[in-house]
Amino acid sequence: MAGGRARRFAGQDKSRLVVEGRTIIVRQVEVLQRVAHPVFVVGHDPGRFADLPLPVYADVVTGAGVMGGIYTALTVDGPDTVIVVGCDMPFLESGLLQGLVELSAGHDGAWVRTPRGVDPLLACYRRHAAPILRGEIDAGRLKATDLRSVLNMAEMSLADVATYGPPERLLANLNSPDDYARVQYGGS
Repeated sequence: MAGGRARRFAGQDKSRLVVEGRTIIVRQVEVLQRVAHPVFVVGHDPGRFADLPLPVYADVVTGAGVMGGIYTALTVDGPDTVIVVGCDMPFLESGLLQGLVELSAGHDGAWVRTPRGVDPLLACYRRHAAPILRGEIDAGRLKATDLRSVLNMAEMSLADVATYGPPERLLANLNSPDDYARVQYGGS
């Protein structure tokens, strides 16, 4: 998912930030290709990713934010389960993503729960949930964390995340220049 406006980064594309010598999007694609096929990008401006050897899909419903991006991902042809990750997470691991897929069995999807709440952009969703998301979007309910009230989502705890590596590293996302600086200088 690469549709955000990155306001705290003055509009700079967070997926192109360099972490440990490679851009976040290159790092993510390498990990995603181990557990998902096809791998693709969803965003409001597909031209931003024309240099990548990946399909890029514009939001099906413009102006719907994260909800619109997730919905768009669920409308792309492919397997029943769709892994969704935010473009600002540089330290994803294939085991964690595969764990989410396995946890989603028998549910509408699975996501990670942290002390801050659930993370709809470190999750997987089953395609059958697409009409529910569309209904929420059409009703103007665009807060993705509120999906927990309309979807049957399994939740991965921090203890579960820790089986794949240090949660503070795996779940690190670069929401601000301070986050980026912390990652650049050895923190996560």
